[in-house]
Amino acid sequence: MQTSDADLLLVIDVQNDFCPDGALAVAEGDAVVPVINRLAARFAHIVLTQDWHPRGHSSFASSHPGSAPFETIDMPYGRQTLWPDHCIQGTPGAAFHPRLLAERAELIVRKGFRPPIDSYSAFYENDRRTPTGLAGYLGERGLRRIFLAGLATDYCVHYSAVDARRLGFEAIVIEAGCRAIDLAGSLDAAWAAMAAAGVQRIGDLA
Repeated sequence: MQTSDADLLLVIDVQNDFCPDGALAVAEGDAVVPVINRLAARFAHIVLTQDWHPRGHSSFASSHPGSAPFETIDMPYGRQTLWPDHCIQGTPGAAFHPRLLAERAELIVRKGFRPPIDSYSAFYENDRRTPTGLAGYLGERGLRRIFLAGLATDYCVHYSAVDARRLGFEAIVIEAGCRAIDLAGSLDAAWAAMAAAGVQRIGDLA
């Protein structure tokens, strides 16, 4: 598949806490780094997202006495998985992986910084209504085809890709550049939801 100057590489949450030994480690999460670095050389435009939680964020299990990580609870905006404390603002865990070549990124979108609501998608908070502003940025720049890679396939990559389609962008997930949490079948469910939304799935860019 050929890329053009109108395409974007959207790199999702390649942060230390999602890599081995991190607070919310994704299996082989660091394996995406060399793949994304290779892919980045093919794109004129790159945007990074960064999970950026304040301490005591409402999505942390530690904020709900008696709850454990990976349980789900009802929040005002819907069902919410509770996570270990992770990607806390200004901590090493929230930093991008040290081998990620981030210098060419034209924009960093921080998400999850509002204490009462979590944010998986690069485009919306988990209420599905509060925008990050990324869609407007891409629209003004005329970028309409989005290639996605990063962590994790079944959460932030999935929600970002589906929202991209909902907003009228073409969305292509590069599987070689992603890794999943796969919590109780979440990976299969995510691929099904992405396919239903019209997200394209490719193994890699040759």
